[in-house]
Amino acid sequence: MLPWRRLLRPLAVLTLAAAALVAPTGAAQAASAPSSGWNNWSCKPSAEHPRPVVLVHGTFGNSVDNWLGFAPYLVHRGYCVYSLDYGQLPGVPLFNGLGPIDRSAGQLDAFVDKVLASTGAAKADLVGHSQGGMMPRYYLKFLGGAAKVNALVGLAPDNHGTTLSGLTQLLPYFPGAADLISTATPGLADQIVGSPFQQKLNAGGDTVPGVSYTVIATQYDEVVTPYRSAFLNGPDVRNVVLQDLCPLDLSEHVAIGLTDRIAWHETVNALDPAHAERTTCASVFD
Repeated sequence: MLPWRRLLRPLAVLTLAAAALVAPTGAAQAASAPSSGWNNWSCKPSAEHPRPVVLVHGTFGNSVDNWLGFAPYLVHRGYCVYSLDYGQLPGVPLFNGLGPIDRSAGQLDAFVDKVLASTGAAKADLVGHSQGGMMPRYYLKFLGGAAKVNALVGLAPDNHGTTLSGLTQLLPYFPGAADLISTATPGLADQIVGSPFQQKLNAGGDTVPGVSYTVIATQYDEVVTPYRSAFLNGPDVRNVVLQDLCPLDLSEHVAIGLTDRIAWHETVNALDPAHAERTTCASVFD
């Protein structure tokens, strides 16, 4: 690698980090305002943003920590925003997204119904990180969710499973390891490339009619590997690599959901394509 290229990467990190720190603080202020938080069950969608947004956390995540940055970002822009916990296991109180994914999809089904009943909206939009970007596809495909959802945006979703940087390929060399994972944490087993769940989910096509799909992936993803396994095929699909929007963006799997304002900006474009604005490195100031 040329010397100037070795210097460019740390410089890019510092530049984007500084931009994030000096970006407008309205979203953070909105989060602290009593009337403008998310999971506000008195919120009514506006004509500008007629659909509530349901946020779906990833494996080991929860309805709060996963969205401390992005939920206020949306609320500040006038959206009614909701998040749920799913995939709980008995005796594991702090970490969610570990239960069987088909059962988690049922929890999402019930939560979307609650949101639609509360807001009076006909449909919702879904935004999910990691497993939370993939699991809703089961809801759309097998649980009737397509009639209730306008768009699904996945941030680094494992739509076709993951090799975990090749670690899953070692399971056959450790007798009983695969069975232990399936028994103890079925939600993890369901995400392995080639699992029975993945085969069922993707059989017959990745998408269902009537729903718009956006996938935002990062080439530095160390959890969903290879990162292009996040991408979907279908008639109403947009697959985006974060670094095509901003080559300086070095976000990996966790950061794309937690802190990346460039990914957030592109997500808002997917939620409101009629008013989309081009996403660039400067979008970190938005």
